[in-house]
Amino acid sequence: MINTAEVTYSSTYQVGYSSTLAQLGPPTGGAAPSKSSADLIDGVLAAGDKSGYSYVYSPALPDASGFYNGYVLNGDPTVPGSTGTAYYFTDQTGVIRASISGPATASDSPVAQ
Repeated sequence: MINTAEVTYSSTYQVGYSSTLAQLGPPTGGAAPSKSSADLIDGVLAAGDKSGYSYVYSPALPDASGFYNGYVLNGDPTVPGSTGTAYYFTDQTGVIRASISGPATASDSPVAQ
């Protein structure tokens, strides 16, 4: 969901990827979507916790124009072994990777899609 939201954000606003998960979330007070709150994911996910997982988003360093051309996202069980057993990783490539031994990285195996 977040990878899809990032592609939509990038193509809609022409500013690269978001700098935070919150930028992908809903605007407050019924305002129209914008690059600050694009309304591409729900507010719970935009806050970084959903369905027993905690999501940590890190944008790449901005380029000379201030655009973020990459990101890293980790999804880890809030309570390992109880709320989930797999740890997930993805980035701007859109490939989702998983590990069962601890936080996933770019070197872990892709999940079947």
